[in-house]
Amino acid sequence: MAEKTKEETQLWNWTTFQEASGLQDSLFSSESDNSLYFTYSGQSNTLEVRDLTYQVDIASQVPWFEQLAQFKIPWRSHSSQDSCELGIRNLSFKVRSGQMLAIIGSSEDSCGRASLLDVITGRDHGGKMKSGQIWINGQPSTPQLIRKCVAHVRQHDQLLPNLTVRETLAFVAQMRLPRAFSQAQRDKRVEDVIAELRLRQCANTRVGNTYVRGVSGGERRRVSIGVQLLWNPGILILDEPTSGLDSFTAHNLVRTLSRLAKGNRLVLISLHQPRSDIFRLFDLVLLMTSGTPVYLGAAQHMVQYFTSIGHPCPRYSNPADFYVDLTSIDRRSKEQEVATMEKARSLAALFIEKVQGFDDFLWRAESKELDTGAYTVSRTLTQDTSCGTAAELPGMIQQFSTLIRRQISNDFRDLPTLLIHGAEACLMSLIIGFLYYGHGNRQLSFMDMSALLFMIGALVPFNVILDVVSKCHSERSMLYYELEDGLYTAGPYFFAKILGELPEHCAYVIIYAMPIYWLTNLRPVPELFLLHFALVWLVVFCCRTMALAASAMLPTFHTASFFCNALYNSFYLTAGFMINLDNLWIVPAWISKLSFLRWCFSGLMQIQFNGHIYTTQIGNLTFSVLGDTMVSVMDLNSHPLYAIYLIIIGISCGYLCLYYLSLKFIKQKSVQDW
Repeated sequence: MAEKTKEETQLWNWTTFQEASGLQDSLFSSESDNSLYFTYSGQSNTLEVRDLTYQVDIASQVPWFEQLAQFKIPWRSHSSQDSCELGIRNLSFKVRSGQMLAIIGSSEDSCGRASLLDVITGRDHGGKMKSGQIWINGQPSTPQLIRKCVAHVRQHDQLLPNLTVRETLAFVAQMRLPRAFSQAQRDKRVEDVIAELRLRQCANTRVGNTYVRGVSGGERRRVSIGVQLLWNPGILILDEPTSGLDSFTAHNLVRTLSRLAKGNRLVLISLHQPRSDIFRLFDLVLLMTSGTPVYLGAAQHMVQYFTSIGHPCPRYSNPADFYVDLTSIDRRSKEQEVATMEKARSLAALFIEKVQGFDDFLWRAESKELDTGAYTVSRTLTQDTSCGTAAELPGMIQQFSTLIRRQISNDFRDLPTLLIHGAEACLMSLIIGFLYYGHGNRQLSFMDMSALLFMIGALVPFNVILDVVSKCHSERSMLYYELEDGLYTAGPYFFAKILGELPEHCAYVIIYAMPIYWLTNLRPVPELFLLHFALVWLVVFCCRTMALAASAMLPTFHTASFFCNALYNSFYLTAGFMINLDNLWIVPAWISKLSFLRWCFSGLMQIQFNGHIYTTQIGNLTFSVLGDTMVSVMDLNSHPLYAIYLIIIGISCGYLCLYYLSLKFIKQKSVQDW
């Protein structure tokens, strides 16, 4: 009798919870929100995990530069067995299209949830599959199959801030949809995704970020989902989609995902501890502790399962909160850790025993059906590419044209940054120009003229280096994700990046080089001015390529800026102005041969002095000296002028090759991706 009363009480608790959630749900959406604009019309998909055991190398999760900062040798720490632990133990499940599976657990078990997503998406960073298999649609998982069937939405939004929502999706549609799609079909796909994700009201608003005002956090997260949804994948995987969102926005986002699942998709999401109204939206729940499943089955049967094994949910409690707390490991003391670990292991063993006879390893309550809800399909796609069918994606030329248009659109809409760069170039030009302004027809001394030419070539490039490094690292995560997803290859991005920044580069050099030339009363000969301008253009471009190469090679802004700063200072000191090139010993002498500042200084000196009679005065005596002789005294006349241009071009090409190879062979991980 007491047992029956307890079961009735638990059933009442769940019924009350459902009714309360239903009343809450009316606050979030209306009946029209249930309509589907964009369904998956390909084959039905299944995702199966069979007896998966996955080992995580903790040391590999720590970036090599942080290990060096801790005085550890990176390659030695990777070989240590003490740094390895099992992230997943004996996990098996099978889910199908039309279902949304939520993986929940304590924050300490985030390693297990992240490891599972990494294995399914084929991105097992720093880990090793000890046993088990992943099957997609009855086939063993391969990188090609994953790329055709699975879309992965990461935890952090990586979008260009100055593009609108519609433009962001349109650019992805150009690169991700098959080549056979017409422009009208691409535009329709974009509009379908906008309608499905309820983004019509902000379709023409900038995406924005922390520094640029744009759409809200929930809308930005839906744009990230839309980027993956554009190619209409059958399996959609999301890592912590509600992270950083308020409760109202998080509920609406999960409701959108639930609606997408009802459109014949398989949706798998990782969450920490969802609140009650979000928990009610899940079809299936996988509760994990220490990488081991404790419950896998229908969300609405979770309370019934734990009640049957002696752990009823208290009245008016959120089942997700209560059972995540129940299975968490308490590490406040050794005794509590051992006790909670033993409890978690016994719960996991009991669950595995109960589902051993089921093919999909889902716990089922007797005479209960999983309520999938009623959804109305407004319209479906008339043409699609089913999962597993090869579709010819746009080629490198179309990738390049799309990327360069995206690059220019994003850069030229960032007016504050453009104005700051223009003001920076103008201010540097005016400061140097007015310092040497006012001498009229009186000729500057040789040392003053040498200092002027050295400053023209050496001062402004350092600002360009910092700007380029900062910009590259702000885009690094997005580049890493897009390259990993196969949105484009390194080649088209390389050329789009270089050529897309040329307009800004040209404008910057014009604003800097033109005023300074006339304010300082350099030789007013058009040919000499063009040679002077071309040399300044080349040296600033060379600095830009050096910064690009360093940003692609090194993983953080600080390491890249430090590397560029060290190189720049070395080139600055060996440029031939601080110390005569003849007086350098062998190491700095070799550095000076690679110093683009040295070659720029040599070229500017030759342009102003070679072939020109220079008058100098010592006391009451006036001498006329050939400018070539004075340049030769500083050992700056060892190479002809045309050779100097070729040398700087060669150094720039070397940095460009280094930049391309870094993009091709070094994963462009940002700090948050380690």
